[in-house]
Amino acid sequence: MKRPPPEPSPQRCRIVLTGGPGGGKTTAADLFRREIGEGVVIVPESATILFQGGFPRSMEPHAPRSAQMAIFHVQRRLEDVQSALFPGRTLLCDRGTIDGAVYWPGGAAEYFKAVGTTLEAELARYDAVIFFETAARGGVSIEGGNPVRNESLTEAVKLDDKLRAVWSRHPRFTLVPHNQSFFKKISFGLAVLEGMVVQINGHAGPKGAENKATAERPGSVHAMPASKRPRRKAMA
Repeated sequence: MKRPPPEPSPQRCRIVLTGGPGGGKTTAADLFRREIGEGVVIVPESATILFQGGFPRSMEPHAPRSAQMAIFHVQRRLEDVQSALFPGRTLLCDRGTIDGAVYWPGGAAEYFKAVGTTLEAELARYDAVIFFETAARGGVSIEGGNPVRNESLTEAVKLDDKLRAVWSRHPRFTLVPHNQSFFKKISFGLAVLEGMVVQINGHAGPKGAENKATAERPGSVHAMPASKRPRRKAMA
C-alpha cells in the first residue's frame, strides 16, 4: 500500500544535499553545521554507514536490489529519528531516499514500487534540494574522502546526470556547478545553503530563536534596540 505524501509541517526544514560522487556535499554539510552550530543537524549518508559497517557490496544479480532496499529504509529511519529528536532544527540530509532509484538495476519505476512509495511522495519529504555537481565532470579525481566510493570518472558523470534528472523535479532545486577551484565551489554552495535556510525558516538559526552569536557579541550596536543605541557625537 502506497503512503500518501506527508503534509508539510511549519516546524520542519529538511534539505537534501545530493549529486554525483565527489561533488563536495559532505564537506559542505559539515562546514555549514560548524558555522551555524546547534541550529543544524546532519543526517549522515546511509549507504556509507551500511557499507562501512560490513554490509556486502556485490554486483551479483540480487545484491544491488537488496543493498538499495536496505539503504532506503535506513535513510528514512535516520531522517525520522533526527527530526523527532531535534524538532524545529534544520536537517541537512547527506543524500535522500530518491538516490537509490538511479542505482536500481530495473529503473526508477521498479525501485519506487519495490520500496512501496512514489517519486512524488519522496520529493515531498524535503523542503529543498541542493545538487553538488561531481568534480568528475571537469576530469578531476574523486578518489579520497569516502573509502567506500568505487566509481570511475565516467561512472560518476553518468550517475550525476541520472541523479540530476530525478532530483530536478523538486520545485526548490538548486544546482551548485563544478568549479576547478574547490574553495570557490564550496563557498558558493554554502551561500546557496544559507540562503535556502533563510528562505524557508526566515533565519539560519533554530526557529523561534535569535542568532546568539550576533545578539550576545559585546559592543554590537546592531543587537540593541534603536532607542538604546549610543548616538554619535557631531563633528566640530
